[in-house]
Amino acid sequence: MLRIHFTREDVARVRVAAGPDPLWEITNSFQALITEENAPVFGAWRRLVRPRLPATSRMLAPLLPPQGYSPDFLTPDLRGCFDLEGGVDMVLSTPRSLLRRDLARLTASRDRPWPVPTEIRALAEADLTALHRLRSALLAYHRHALAPFWPHIRALVDADRALRARAVLEGGTDGLLTGFRPVLRWQPPVLEADYPVDRDLWLGGRGLLLQPSFFCIRRPVTLADPEVPPVLVYPVQHTLGWATPSRGTPEQHAPLVSLIGRTRAAILEDAVTGRTTRELAQRLRISDPAASYHTAVLRRAGLLLSMRRSRTVLHTITPSGLALLNSPRNTAPDV
Repeated sequence: MLRIHFTREDVARVRVAAGPDPLWEITNSFQALITEENAPVFGAWRRLVRPRLPATSRMLAPLLPPQGYSPDFLTPDLRGCFDLEGGVDMVLSTPRSLLRRDLARLTASRDRPWPVPTEIRALAEADLTALHRLRSALLAYHRHALAPFWPHIRALVDADRALRARAVLEGGTDGLLTGFRPVLRWQPPVLEADYPVDRDLWLGGRGLLLQPSFFCIRRPVTLADPEVPPVLVYPVQHTLGWATPSRGTPEQHAPLVSLIGRTRAAILEDAVTGRTTRELAQRLRISDPAASYHTAVLRRAGLLLSMRRSRTVLHTITPSGLALLNSPRNTAPDV
């Protein structure tokens, strides 16, 4: 069980990250890649990625075991700037003392004796060659396993953020934290989550960053070091059938424009900030079934994401939908 203890100041300093963190997605996805968990969501992605995983990425295997501790230095605080290369540079600039500490903790966390690879021992000493190989491993893995799917990853995280924004508008921070059930359980002043070890995290006025993650599986994740800026990585809600690499830009898919009439264009425009089916129907003065029909067409075309929460469905626009909406070719008869 993980228990995160809030003060009054911490409640005022809760925030949700503005987008997916590439380093957390590297960590979580690599661990998802080497397991068979959640096959309905990640099975097709695994079948696409595993055969073509570059050899340089294999350095990540001893650093990112499927269970247990992963080194904190691989996921530094990016301070809201989710730039992959900048984030990797932050990883490589980790002080030697922290590299030694994290890698010693990794070795000690193994269930049985583990011959530490030479490359990892060199990394603990901040060896420049080992650091260069780590940089190559991180960038190559992201390029092959994540970059082709990044538009969908971003869209789903954006959709989750829209849900959280609505929760804040309706109930403040208390409504935000309550809305994470069943993954998180808010029992003021403590936020609880299932966790592989029993742990208490005292925020002490520092606040908490809630980081949505596409590849976080089952339960939230946090850093082992209680002194670093507190972050809680949590899984977003998934849609099936997503693992098709992105090819080209929406402007190169002109046939999609034939889908857009005034009603569907209005739905896409309204869904930029997230709308429920009922809200779309009311704002466009159409029936609920008509709104459901149009959102289903847009969803099948990859222009809209729909996420169910309780009795409502929230629709948010995808990057392809936004680009198509803003395209000068977006002229078609009403439907």
